[in-house]
Amino acid sequence: RRALYNWIYDILQHPLCQKRWVVNIRRANFIVKSSSRVCSRHFQSSDQIEPPTPAGRRRLKPGAVPLLFQWNNFTVPAPRPGVWERTERPSTEPMQIAEPSEEALDHDYCASAEPAALDLSLHHAEELRAEIARLKEQLEEITISSKFCLERFAGSDEDIRFFTSQSQCILLQPIDEFFLFMNYLSLGLMEKDLAHRFKIHQSTVSPIINTWANFLYTVLGAVGIWLDEENIKAHLPEVFHDYADTQVILDCTELRCQTPNSLLLLSEVFSGYKSHCTFKGLIGVAPHGPVTFISSLYQGSISDKEILKQSGIVALMNPSMAIMVDKGLLVEDCVPCKVHIPTFLSKRAQLSGPEVRKTQSIARLRVHVERLIRRFVRTRWSWVRSSEIASAVFRTQTPGGVEGPANHCAKSLFTPTGILKNIYCGKKVA
Repeated sequence: RRALYNWIYDILQHPLCQKRWVVNIRRANFIVKSSSRVCSRHFQSSDQIEPPTPAGRRRLKPGAVPLLFQWNNFTVPAPRPGVWERTERPSTEPMQIAEPSEEALDHDYCASAEPAALDLSLHHAEELRAEIARLKEQLEEITISSKFCLERFAGSDEDIRFFTSQSQCILLQPIDEFFLFMNYLSLGLMEKDLAHRFKIHQSTVSPIINTWANFLYTVLGAVGIWLDEENIKAHLPEVFHDYADTQVILDCTELRCQTPNSLLLLSEVFSGYKSHCTFKGLIGVAPHGPVTFISSLYQGSISDKEILKQSGIVALMNPSMAIMVDKGLLVEDCVPCKVHIPTFLSKRAQLSGPEVRKTQSIARLRVHVERLIRRFVRTRWSWVRSSEIASAVFRTQTPGGVEGPANHCAKSLFTPTGILKNIYCGKKVA
C-alpha cells in the first residue's frame, strides 16, 4: 500500500547527478542542504524501481534526473528525430504503370508542339551534353591521377627526370626556336622567363640559343657586307658632299662582361676607359647607314689603334678612299688612305673658325655610328658570363682577337646582330 503514495528522495544521496537536479528544479538562489528532498512525482516511472513488496520503498535508478515539473506540464517532449529520419528520400515502392486507355492509343496527327517548348527542350539537351562532357573530362583526370603511368607525369619535366633520369623532350618548330632566339637577343629575357613563355624546360633554352647563334654566324658571317666605292658613291647622302670620298665611318665599342676570378684574365679584359671588364670590337658604317664591317672581339685592355691593325680592314682600303674616325683613333700612320678626323687643339688657346666648323660637321656625320653602337649595347649578349671568360685563352698577339669559348659565344652573337640591323632597317648593302 505504501507504493501507491509519493516518495521523496534525498539530493545528497545522488552526488553524481546533483548539478543536473539543481538545474532542472529551476529555483532562484536554491542551495542544497541536508534537508533538501525531491518528490517522486518529478521523476519518470521508468527511472524508479518499484518495491517487490507493498511494505518496501521505491528506489531510483542510477543516473536518474527529475524531468517532470510544472513549467513543462509534467511531460517530457518527444525526442528529436535523427538525420536519417528527417531526410526525404524517394519511395522505394515499385511504380504502378497504368494501362493506356483507348483514347491514349489514338494519335492526333494534326497537333504540333509549341516553338517555345521545342527551344527549351533543345537548350536543356545542350546543357545536359555539356555537363556530360565536363563530367567525362573530370573522370579522365581522376583516373589518370590515380594511376602510376606516363600520362600522369607527362606535364612535369621534373617528375619525368626524377623517375626516368631523362629529361622530357619537348621540341619547338624551327620558326618558334628562331623567335625564341630573337626574343633573347632583342629583349634580354632570362632563360627561365623564356622557358615559361614557350612552355619548355629551362635547360632546353640554352642549347636553342647556342644553336641559332652558331647557325646565323655561319650563314650571315659568310655574307660579304663590305661595299665597293661605286656602291658607296651611288647611295651617298647629300650631307656628305664635303666628304664625298668617305668610304666608311669607324668607331670602337666596348661590351661589358662579368669580372673573371683569375687575376691574369682580369688584367687582360679590364678597360681603363670604362673602369670595368669589357670586350672591344670595331664597327664600320657606310655613309648611307648600313653596317659594312664588323671585327672580332678583343680584350678590353687593347688600344683602338691595335684593333684596327688586327681586324683586317686595312687590307680593304686604297688611296682613293677616305675613312672618318673619332679623335681616339689616331691611325693616319697605319692606313693607306685619307682620314677625316676632328682637329686637335695642339697647345693652342682655341681653334680657328674653319677648324671649328670642320669639327662640328664631322661630329654631325659620325652620330650615325654612335646610334648604331647604342643599339648594339642594348642587346642581351653584351653581358658574357664569367665562367666562359675563365675558360677562354687570351692571346693579345693573335690577329683573330680573343680566342676561346667566351669569344666564340660573344662573336657568334656580335657578328649576326650587325647584319640583322641591316635587314631590319632595309639598308642597301649590295
